[in-house]
Amino acid sequence: MAHIDFYLSTLSPYTYLAGPEFDRIIARHGAGVTCKPLDIMALFARTGGVAPKDRHPARMEYRAQDLLRRAKRLGMDFNLKPAHWPTNAAPSSYAIIAAQNAVQKGADGDLAGLVNGILRACWAEEKDIAEDSVVRDCLGAAGFDQGLAHSGLLEGAETYGRNLEEAVAAGAFGSPFYITDDGARFWGEDRLADLNAHLAGTVQMEEA
Repeated sequence: MAHIDFYLSTLSPYTYLAGPEFDRIIARHGAGVTCKPLDIMALFARTGGVAPKDRHPARMEYRAQDLLRRAKRLGMDFNLKPAHWPTNAAPSSYAIIAAQNAVQKGADGDLAGLVNGILRACWAEEKDIAEDSVVRDCLGAAGFDQGLAHSGLLEGAETYGRNLEEAVAAGAFGSPFYITDDGARFWGEDRLADLNAHLAGTVQMEEA
């Protein structure tokens, strides 16, 4: 069974848009997934990226057009300028880490549903994903104990920092970023078809 390390930021609009199709691909191929939430601004700084606020206006104008086009094509609700963005991504990231740990220990809950719910809260529902009540609601809606919003905060912080280091070492530089267990890398919602083809074996990675 293939396995994917899924590097993500809960502040990323493209990660939100990628969610439903990524879930379908995973189900289609029976692939395992490890979610690795990280500090996207720190990742940009480490890998040559530029924070949105510092990008050239031409790039931001294109980003706006592209996001709106893709959301419309995907039939997904989307706010280009959500009321609570940017915000502190740590609380929602820690919740994902805690939920993943709980699932690994046998707890019930829909981890993909939690990730998608948090992203949807930010990009479609005008909610502040740094707020405890929002994180707890997302946990509950995905079938998890809402107390995970507060449990394992130290472990969550340590894992959050470790995910950043692992992303840099593995060659990830954005969100969503998918790395398969054979080392193939895929960046962005618009590369999901390539990920699907790779998992299906119809496109093989060649040595650079």
